[in-house]
Amino acid sequence: MCACDILEHFDFTQPTLSHHMKVLMENNLVNVRKDGQWNYYSLNLMECNKIVLFFMQLITDTEDCICKDKEKCNCN
Repeated sequence: MCACDILEHFDFTQPTLSHHMKVLMENNLVNVRKDGQWNYYSLNLMECNKIVLFFMQLITDTEDCICKDKEKCNCN
C-alpha cells in the first residue's frame, strides 16, 4: 500500500507514520518499494507468521508456564 492509503486508516500525521514504518522496516516486519517519490509498503509475511507462531506457542505451552503460583495457575 502507498503511505497515503495507509494514513487514511489512522489519526496521526505523515511524519508519525513514516517513523513507525521505519521501525517496522528495521525489524524486518514491513517491506518497502520506492516508485518515484512514493513508498509502497507490504507486510513481510514470513516474519509476521513467525511472530504469530511464537505467541501461539506462548499461549498454548503449559509446561513452561511462568506463573509464580502453580496452584492458582489457569494454564492447565
